[in-house]
Amino acid sequence: MKRFPGSFGLLGGVVGAVLILVWVGADGYKQTLVTTTATYALIALGMYVPYLMAGSLSMAYGAYAGIGGYAVGLISNKSGLPLVVAWIVGPIVAAAVAVLLGLATRRLSGFFLAAVTLLFGMAFTAWLVDAEGISGGSGGLGSLRKLNILGWQPSHYEVVVGSTVVVCVIAFLLDRLRMSPWGVIVRTMRDAPRAVEAAGVRVPMMNLVSLAIGAAIAAVGGGLFTYSAGSVTPDTFTLNLVFLAIFMPLIGGSATPWGAVLGAVIAVELTLNFPAVETSGTLILALGVLVILLVAPQGVIGYAGRLAKLARITGGRRG
Repeated sequence: MKRFPGSFGLLGGVVGAVLILVWVGADGYKQTLVTTTATYALIALGMYVPYLMAGSLSMAYGAYAGIGGYAVGLISNKSGLPLVVAWIVGPIVAAAVAVLLGLATRRLSGFFLAAVTLLFGMAFTAWLVDAEGISGGSGGLGSLRKLNILGWQPSHYEVVVGSTVVVCVIAFLLDRLRMSPWGVIVRTMRDAPRAVEAAGVRVPMMNLVSLAIGAAIAAVGGGLFTYSAGSVTPDTFTLNLVFLAIFMPLIGGSATPWGAVLGAVIAVELTLNFPAVETSGTLILALGVLVILLVAPQGVIGYAGRLAKLARITGGRRG
């Protein structure tokens, strides 16, 4: 494990993904749940680098996911380009918008940064409603064509499998990035920016790079959800989703990107797939976050790690 950093998290993620895919089977509703979970996870993973690593809280991730979604819709309905191009163009455009927004808000932090980026997300939604010639207005874009890769059109289940693989790959890459020299600098920059600047590192540039990475990942999630749903509207990626994405890493464990994935699974289970609380899933989720923050500040993964360490210590004493 030491020779291959991040392998333990990857192993856990692969095992969890296999168990979920076995549970899903041919059930269409469960397949939709997994696709939704993958979208939530990708948006939460997009927020991980700028928010939890760099300490920059942007609330514009609904807009970034929307850019990815509308890239799929526009290329599907208004061009003859292969649909796979949407997953290239969408993340690039979202990253560019994030960099421009980051430049405009580079002097802001904390509440003021969150407020301004929140207003940007709301303005983006309003623009989508008004720009009927591009976005289709409030009705959005629908009747999207199927993905075609050299004559192969993936089934819904194959899209679910592909979505799960994408989430695992991105979570693993972010985990490796977190442990890389670049990731160490970014995390240090969050706590001691002046010390990092004194070492010759350009903190504003590092912030812009982290924002671009996060926006691109969120756009991948938006494109995935749009393709799976077959349509996209200005209300597809709401502010509620952004707030959930903030809490997902806190639920699963903020010390690793895999915590964002686990948090997405828990959030979807409580809000969409728990019949006992189907009318108050968000309330139960909020209470769950409160309990986790009080009992296990490092999230479910952190708490599980503590229990495992305690079990090893106890076992060693008995031995």
